[in-house]
Formats: sequence, C-alpha cells, structure tokens
Amino acid sequence: MQLNLRTDYALRMLMTLAASDEVVSIDWIAAHYEISRNHLAKVAQDLSAAGYIETMRGRGGGLRLARPVTKINVGEVVRQLENLGGFVACMGGKENCAIDGACGLKPALAGALEAFLTHLDQFNLAQITDNRQKLLNQLMVG
Repeated sequence: MQLNLRTDYALRMLMTLAASDEVVSIDWIAAHYEISRNHLAKVAQDLSAAGYIETMRGRGGGLRLARPVTKINVGEVVRQLENLGGFVACMGGKENCAIDGACGLKPALAGALEAFLTHLDQFNLAQITDNRQKLLNQLMVG
C-alpha cells in the first residue's frame, strides 16, 4: 500500500511538531522538506479540523500539537486522511464486478489492509519521534 501525499505530508508535519517545543510555521516546514507551502496549508487545515494540531495566526503564529504526542496514534491519522474504502475499486462499492461473490481477492485485500492498519495502531507519535534531537538536527542540515 502506498500512502497518498496528503497523509505523507501530515505525518511529516506531526513529526516535526513533536520534535519541536516551539510553534513552527508552515513556511519553515515547507522549506525544510522542500514541499509545496500551499499543499502543506491544506494538510494543516485537515489536521486542525481533526484536532491534532492548533494553528495560530499573526506575527509569531504557526502550528503546534493540540494533543500530547502519546495521544496521537499513527493508525488513526492514516485512517483519518486516507480513502481506504477505495483501496481497490470493488471495495468502495461503486464498481460492479462480473465475478463478485465468487472472487476471493476482495476479502484477501481487506485482510491485508486491516493488518496494515492494525500494525500502525501500535505506534503513537512519541514512539516514532523518540530521538527528537536527531530529527531536529536532520531537518536543520537537510
């Protein structure tokens, strides 16, 4: 399974905020990851609406985590941002399939997807950013 860019950027943003004790601007994150500021702004809106981050406007504004790092579950974030019902066309319920009912692929893929998400559920933001100083150093160099 490949995560969409929105989820990838959201996880990077959350990791950056977890590594920093300060308010971080979207511009700073965009520059250090060399990704679109506009795309990150949309991702920040999604994360804010989901209650993962807080946004502050004006001078000195930026982003910070809205929850403790131990309360942000990686699997939950992925579920929030991915369109998992459309993993394959037949799983989304929008496609008619000539072999529906006789096909064993749909349950096999559903099981694989569930195993993937169950594995991600074992991690919170604190665990994937346990070496905060190394993460910040990499961002400062990169």
